[in-house]
Amino acid sequence: MSASGPRSFGPSFIALWWFYFLSFVAGFMLFPVVPLHLRALGAAIAESGRFQAAFWFGSGLGCLLSGPLGDRVGQRPLLSGSTLAAAGFFAAYAFLPVRWAFLLLAPIHGLMWSALRTGALAWVGGSLPSERRAEGLALFGMAAPAGVATGPLLGVWLYPRVGFQTICLAFAALLAGLFFVIRNLPGGEKVDSRSRRDLGWPESWVLVPALILFLLCLGDGPMPPYSAQEARGLGLFWPSAYLTCLALGMVGIRMLLGLSGRQVSPSRLIPWMLALAFAGNLMLSVLPGGQARHIFSGLVYGSGFGMSQTLMFTYVIGRTKADRHGAAVGALYFAFDAGIALGSLGLGWVMQACGFRWGWGLGALLVVPALLLSFRLNEHPGRSE
Repeated sequence: MSASGPRSFGPSFIALWWFYFLSFVAGFMLFPVVPLHLRALGAAIAESGRFQAAFWFGSGLGCLLSGPLGDRVGQRPLLSGSTLAAAGFFAAYAFLPVRWAFLLLAPIHGLMWSALRTGALAWVGGSLPSERRAEGLALFGMAAPAGVATGPLLGVWLYPRVGFQTICLAFAALLAGLFFVIRNLPGGEKVDSRSRRDLGWPESWVLVPALILFLLCLGDGPMPPYSAQEARGLGLFWPSAYLTCLALGMVGIRMLLGLSGRQVSPSRLIPWMLALAFAGNLMLSVLPGGQARHIFSGLVYGSGFGMSQTLMFTYVIGRTKADRHGAAVGALYFAFDAGIALGSLGLGWVMQACGFRWGWGLGALLVVPALLLSFRLNEHPGRSE
């Protein structure tokens, strides 16, 4: 491992990297598999995507609370509690006999998952030295796309072989093991807030980055629940290709840019990454064919979408006060989750009524206002650390 690799950031960084990776494996294994399971229970196309919409609505609302709460009580207790709760939800899914029960539990599960995501990112972002924050977050940012790549591939492959119940119980056991890891991990204590008694809501300037993420994620919403369904409808030999290549694009752009050695500010790179996301989404709508279209558009879209997220979080954490890191991360994740939920719900209706390509095309158009708004980002709001 090189001096600039994960080990140079310490054992807690490595443990949190694997924790974050496995959490995303678990989450993104659910998003394509639960719709397939709901279809087997009799759900229509649009209904099968409502699990993800309900999950992300709960996660988005939870981020507004879990971010500030982590600043107050500490990220370690927040992470350990949410991980144990997530294990319980996976165990419950294994025995649900009716479709409506999934939609009932999904937003509560999403709320718990919000604490998991905000806590891990705030813990890592707040512990990194300012001169290495971009490098550290870029390395840490590879955990999520690696999980996004692995989860759907593993879930779609396992579903017809071992069944839905076995998958859920196995991941319940995995999350229970992660609970004990986090409980014994050093660090993650609360920031000394002295006389502050409120929950520490994010500063007002965070609204612009949050709005950009929201608009971007509207187009991303239908990707997990519907890309595999389109692939199966077309008879493609690799149904999870789009999501897998999306994640590979996320990792590849980080390696290509070599973010650790660059001195370009995040706000200058964000418009370029949003333009890549627009191009990839548009390719999925207008290119001919099936398997190659999923592969190439996934790679391009993943490159832009994944790096846009990493750069936005780097930008915001670098400008935010230390006792507001959780609140700022929570606000961005709220925008992220709300966009995905609304996009999954709204574009799912479009796809059922007009076809998958119309939904992908509308998702591409929704990236345009995010791209225009990104030019308003600069280095002045907040503080630089």
